[in-house]
Amino acid sequence: MKNNFLSIVSSSILLAAMVFSSCTRKEAELGSAENPIKLHFVPSVDAKVIEDSSAKFKSYLEANTPYKYEITIPQSFIAVVEAFGTKRADVAAINTFGYALAHKKYGAEARLTVIRHGADTYQSQFIVKAGSPIKSIADLSNKKVAFVEPASMSGYILPQKTLNDQKINLKETVFAGKHDNVVSMVYNGQVDAGATFYSPPSKGEKGIAKMEDARRLVLTQYPDVEKKVIILSLSDSIKNDPIIFRKDLSSEMKDKIVNAMISFVDTVDGKAAYKAVYGVTEVKKSTDADYAAVREMLDSKDLSEMMMKK
Repeated sequence: MKNNFLSIVSSSILLAAMVFSSCTRKEAELGSAENPIKLHFVPSVDAKVIEDSSAKFKSYLEANTPYKYEITIPQSFIAVVEAFGTKRADVAAINTFGYALAHKKYGAEARLTVIRHGADTYQSQFIVKAGSPIKSIADLSNKKVAFVEPASMSGYILPQKTLNDQKINLKETVFAGKHDNVVSMVYNGQVDAGATFYSPPSKGEKGIAKMEDARRLVLTQYPDVEKKVIILSLSDSIKNDPIIFRKDLSSEMKDKIVNAMISFVDTVDGKAAYKAVYGVTEVKKSTDADYAAVREMLDSKDLSEMMMKK
């Protein structure tokens, strides 16, 4: 049997399926009030923010498609992956790694890619405190570094692959849970460095560059974070997060939902909702073929061996 990263993680989350196996979908037609389309939002920011914004999604989709929807904010992407296997998820906004697992195990399809400030790809970044003696990736050797979580593409998998490729061994690895927590730990000197998502600056008022990477998440708490925490290096680019669909939904249903999600971002409420939940400025149609390179990377022998050591 092929031993790869996705297979390793897949086998480790079988228990999650038990949570959903006791629930059976009603026989009523999918999209009806008795059997609404199950739309999941994987947590990325504060749950209350997602809850408020997802209500706008529900309202718009129900007004612009012939279906009813049920919005769910699960505890983790693992719950969403297994929900696709038990037909308790029909559509999900999910991280790239979660999509790769859902596609591998249950054939979930990428139908939309989110766009942030004109880009459909993103990078991870290593950050350090200004004035730190760490000046390059090589200087991270034997240092304490904060990451987001093991399943975060930009907050762990990509940066850890960089370290692995350069044969850099850390003194200690810390998982902070969220990107803003990583930034805060670096700001407060709790770790030597951190790894988070990177987005290039956008044009703010009067053409002044506006910070869009993970440091922006703590601007309210630390207004000087852009000066106190600096970017050490960036990873290679990878495809942005997808919005995925259960494979056996009808083509007509998929198309209507996709088109409504695209048109929603062109509205005032839609722009605000997409931005609040995932920092998204646009969405575009995509296919599984657009994520082939991502799946190949996650299936690579080197990455599998790297993750097995953690």
